[in-house]
Amino acid sequence: MHMRFSAPTKCAFSCCLVLLISIFTTTCNADESEFRTNFINNYKTFQFKAQENLILKSGDIMADEIFSLIIDAMDDDISIGRRMFLLDAASAMASGYQHYHGGGKKFIRKIDKLIKKELEKEAARTAELMKWKKEERFLGNFVMKTHEAELEEAGLAPVIYPHWVHRIWYDCSVCHQDIFIMKRWRNEITKEKIQAGEQCGVCHNGTIAFGANNKEDCDRCHIAGKPEAERLHNADQVDNKHIAEIAKQVGAEWNADKLPDGRIPVDEYGFIDWLTLKEKGIFKPIESLKEGYKQEIRDNQILFVSKSKLENVLFSHNVHSSWIKCKSCHPAIFADNLKNKVKMVRMSKGENCGYCHGKVSFTFADCKRCHSQKKGVEVEGALAHIGQPRKKKK
Repeated sequence: MHMRFSAPTKCAFSCCLVLLISIFTTTCNADESEFRTNFINNYKTFQFKAQENLILKSGDIMADEIFSLIIDAMDDDISIGRRMFLLDAASAMASGYQHYHGGGKKFIRKIDKLIKKELEKEAARTAELMKWKKEERFLGNFVMKTHEAELEEAGLAPVIYPHWVHRIWYDCSVCHQDIFIMKRWRNEITKEKIQAGEQCGVCHNGTIAFGANNKEDCDRCHIAGKPEAERLHNADQVDNKHIAEIAKQVGAEWNADKLPDGRIPVDEYGFIDWLTLKEKGIFKPIESLKEGYKQEIRDNQILFVSKSKLENVLFSHNVHSSWIKCKSCHPAIFADNLKNKVKMVRMSKGENCGYCHGKVSFTFADCKRCHSQKKGVEVEGALAHIGQPRKKKK
């Protein structure tokens, strides 16, 4: 039987296959019947002759075994991967039952319907997860969807917060850590707090930026998924005139006439090249909302010795401390003793450098952008990163 599925359904099916492969490598549960254990083992190891013999001598119990698999598959407490595994096993079992004993047609039809239904459900779940990816992947944006149900009831779209635009006007240190903790989902952003002059309301007060209390201004932020959000996640739709006007209003600079080819420079991964923008004087954000603020710049370097074939990493404190405050990283992300366990696998999980890189700063997947210091070459004045000693295997 051949079934055609939509692209999202195929995507969900691919995800399920990955889960199935991992589950196929696990041992069977102790309470499974001997027949099921042997059937699945033969199926996993491609023991076709053994499978044929097992089915030939088990015709009298196979209907019950297939039914049992279907019942187990529809348990509400199991994962989608486990459910698809059981249904797949039931489908194979029913096909064998039909081929050798002629009694599997009704099971095959039932299982096909269940698989199709589960794939459609998983496709819908995947689509929901991917719903805002276009907006969020671009240059550090994120969609504020915590109160999505309430917003939908009020007829409002979620807010799309464009990190990159605000970074043109304000240094990262303006907001972090004093106004917002530099970690998503930690700030419990609410309309009440904003209207009380907290969080976004620190600036959106009708003086620095448009007020959060004016109902007619709601649609200026609540635009996620709407056509007008295009200018916030499409480099070709960037409104340079608007950005320059706001920059002048708050005391920053945006010199779009200096942009190379008139476009914001991005790397091959779609992240803005902020250093180029800064070096060419294309933008100059304000450092603080407070008068008399003096930025603390640390001007040392740390040499991270690479244990891989890649070159070493020379970390510039000057570059980083010119964007963010020391307390944004220390001691929560990095201890001050140069004994941090810095690994690429940790970065991929959002730890260490991955706290910012890959989110609002260029991705760590751009290996040579950091791994550019030749091995064996001493760097005068650079501090050596010691790292944590490896645990000895017992």
